[in-house]
Formats: sequence, C-alpha cells, structure tokens
Amino acid sequence: MPRPCKRRRVCALPERQCFRSAEGGPGQSPIQLTVDEFETIRLMDLEGLSQAECARQMEVSRATVQAIYGAARAKVAQFLVRGGELTIGGGAFSLCPGGKQGCPRCHRHCHEGGNSHEKDRGDL
Repeated sequence: MPRPCKRRRVCALPERQCFRSAEGGPGQSPIQLTVDEFETIRLMDLEGLSQAECARQMEVSRATVQAIYGAARAKVAQFLVRGGELTIGGGAFSLCPGGKQGCPRCHRHCHEGGNSHEKDRGDL
C-alpha cells in the first residue's frame, strides 16, 4: 500500500483561480495548476525563497518541493507557449491559520476570519 500524501502547508488561497490567453485555441482543455504548485511558484519565484526554505514553510521535504516546482513550471510554460486557459485549484494542502495579524510562517496576511485552528482544504 502506498504511503498517504502529506498535505502541504499553504499560506493563502490564490486571489485569482483562472487565467485565459487572448489567443487561446478553441477546444483546448484547461491546464490545471494545483494550489500547492501555485504556492511553490509564489514562494520561490515571487518571494525569492530557496527550495530548502520553501520546503520548511510548506512542511515537506526539499525533494518534494523540487518535484512540485518542476511540475508547476512545466504547466506554466505550457500555458505561456500554447495559450488557452490555466486554472488553479485542488491538491492536497492545508491552509495556514488565518487572522488579521498575518501568518507567522510567511509574514503575509492570511484570509481574515480564521481562527488558530488549521483549515484543511482539498478543493477551492
């Protein structure tokens, strides 16, 4: 029996879940980027974290982050080159505790209205 998938820690859900290119080809199926793939792109490319720092924040191994990041980059590249639609949602992740003080792990504001308990999400 395979080992169950460990939920990856995500700071906040993406503000936008769908992107469409102006020249998207008709009949193309949407490219699905999971929330944890989006988080690795955000942490490493936008925030400038290393793979090791990203792994600590997401509470997974560095090798896991490397695999997630590789899959995410391939999907983003496919969207940029071929066009169409990119959607973000799903995946095995847990949302950081929210609150107005922000997330102690990433120093960004998580969704307001949360409490100190972790929120498990499987879908957006």
